[in-house]
Amino acid sequence: MNTGIDVPRIARFGALYIAAARLRSILKWKTIIAAVDIGNPLFYLIAVGIGIGVLVQNHSGTSGTGGIKYIAFIAPALLANSAITGVMDECVFPVIEGFKWRKLFFAQNATPITGKQIAIGVYLAALSRTVFSVLVYYLLLLAFNVVDFGISVLMIPTAIMAGASFGAVMMYFAAKIEKEDYFFNVIGRLVIMPMFLFSGTFFPLSLMPIYLQPIGWISPLWHATELGREAAFDYGISSLMIAIHLIFLSAMAVTGLVLSMRQFERRLAR
Repeated sequence: MNTGIDVPRIARFGALYIAAARLRSILKWKTIIAAVDIGNPLFYLIAVGIGIGVLVQNHSGTSGTGGIKYIAFIAPALLANSAITGVMDECVFPVIEGFKWRKLFFAQNATPITGKQIAIGVYLAALSRTVFSVLVYYLLLLAFNVVDFGISVLMIPTAIMAGASFGAVMMYFAAKIEKEDYFFNVIGRLVIMPMFLFSGTFFPLSLMPIYLQPIGWISPLWHATELGREAAFDYGISSLMIAIHLIFLSAMAVTGLVLSMRQFERRLAR
C-alpha cells in the first residue's frame, strides 16, 4: 500500500525536517521572543550603555576604552551576549525536552531520521533564533547611533559565531545530563554570569587581575567581542589575534557539534 511517504527523502533531509519542526515550535512563542529580543537590548543600551556610560565618561573620559565612547565600546559585547543567551534557550530546553520531558527524540528516531540529524536540526533551528536576536540588536545599535552602518556589519557574523560555538557545547551537555535538578542554576551562576562579567564586556580584559583573565581566554564571548570591536571601530587587534579568535570560535563550534551528534546517537541507541 502506498502511504505517500517518501522514506528516502526523509532519510536524506532529516535534519531539515527536524529544524522545520523546531522552528514551528519556536514561532508559537514569537510574541514573547520578539518582546525579549527587543526589550533586553533596550534595557542594556539605556541602563548600562547610556546610564553607566555617562558616569564613566564624566569620570575618565575615553582613556580607559581606547578613545572610544563607552556605549560603543560595550556594544559588540552586548551583541555577542545576545547571541549566546538566545542560543542557550534553543540548545538546552528543547534537548532536555526531547530526551526526558516529552521524549520526542525517541519518536523521531523511530523514523528514518538518525540521531545525528536530530542534533543538526535542533542546532540549525537554534542558530535561526540567534540570527534573529543579533539582527534585532544590531538594528537597535544603529537606531541609537552607537555604530555606523558599513564595516560594523561584520559584528553580526562575529556575534553569531559566539552563539554557534557556545550553543554547540551546551547542546552536548544538555544531551548528556540525566537529572537536570541543578543544571540550570549551575550554568546560570557558574558559566553565564562569570562569562558575562569577566570577558572584557565592560572594560578591556587586560585591565583585570591576571588570575581572572583566563576566564576570558576560554570564553567565546571575549573572542567574539574582540572581533566585533575590531569590525566596529578598528580596535587595533593584530592579524594573528584575529586568526586566533576565529580559530577558537570555529573549533569550539565544530567540536561541540560533533560531540553532540555522537551523544545523541548513543543516548537514542539505549
